[in-house]
Amino acid sequence: MSATATPEPPPVSASATAVRPAPVTATAPTTGNRAAQSRPDAVPDPRPDRRTRAVPAGSTSPAPASAPPRRRLDWRIRFGALALIWGFSFLLIKVGTYGYAPFQVTLGRLLAGTAVLAVAMAVRRVRLPRSGRTWAHLAVAALFLNALPFSLFAYAELSIPSTLAGICNATSPLWGMALSLVALSEDRPTRRRVAGLGLGFLGVLTVLGGWQGFSGLDLTGTAMALLASLCYPIGWIHVRRTLSGTGDSALALTGAQLLLGTAQLAVVTPLFTSAPEEFPLLPTLAVAALGALGTGFAMLVQFGLVEEVGPTTAQMVTYFIPVVATAAGVVVLGEQLDWNTPVGALVVLAGAALTRSRARTTTSAAESRPSAARRP
Repeated sequence: MSATATPEPPPVSASATAVRPAPVTATAPTTGNRAAQSRPDAVPDPRPDRRTRAVPAGSTSPAPASAPPRRRLDWRIRFGALALIWGFSFLLIKVGTYGYAPFQVTLGRLLAGTAVLAVAMAVRRVRLPRSGRTWAHLAVAALFLNALPFSLFAYAELSIPSTLAGICNATSPLWGMALSLVALSEDRPTRRRVAGLGLGFLGVLTVLGGWQGFSGLDLTGTAMALLASLCYPIGWIHVRRTLSGTGDSALALTGAQLLLGTAQLAVVTPLFTSAPEEFPLLPTLAVAALGALGTGFAMLVQFGLVEEVGPTTAQMVTYFIPVVATAAGVVVLGEQLDWNTPVGALVVLAGAALTRSRARTTTSAAESRPSAARRP
């Protein structure tokens, strides 16, 4: 929002400062001198009313109060871009693991994402949180919303296709529903939400081919992807219970959270991997795009969507991520797609939608803040 400059006061004539009563003239008094309007013999206040603007002689209309607001892209376009960015994240993870170890992919991703948010904070002059208690809670949020799930997805995609990883990510609302019934007293179970929970996990079994005994699947990689999706609601519940009333902006909290996640990976990565001997071009570009777009820029887009259309509509992007991830994996990477994968994915999305349905109540203040960098 641009600040409107206060107009310079017009020069005060000698008659305006005279002690004797001023004769009534055709000049209209300023709106702030209400006493002078009611008493013709009153001495007008020489100070101009700051609520009015000086009008040049001969002008018939006042000058515009402020510049027109900056136009933004339609929210639907930004919503679609966000779905594409987060959906392609699983493809980028897969390509990144072609040249780097999973922890290195995650570290590079967080470095790039933190750099983008640091630039945004500098441009907007946003300061990092100052409370030590806030930083402690953000460290936990960084572990469950960034460091741990990002690393688990990277390790999972060493042995499972990116399409399956994207569909596993869609189970996050199902885990959130199950956990919120225990951890959040305001989330009461309803028949519809319990039915959605059961339907969603039925969809997971369909994706995994449960009737075939899960043959042909890498159970370790699949379990890692499902565990990664479980991390998100754990982190979200922690954020909702501990960081909703800090007074810091969403950008400040998210920037600090990514910074802490980067520090966590910087400590862990050297313990499990050695420094890369080479930097292959394609995996390097994939990791850079994964962090700059999928972790940094995408969060800025989500902030704008939450402010414009609200958190409920902005979170609907979750249901488009597995669709994009599946299409990207099949078209770009040539991954095989059996009939049960898209069918099971649709069942998962239907169940997730039911678990998020609730009575029309006022959205809590905690939900107005996007879960910081929570998506893949």
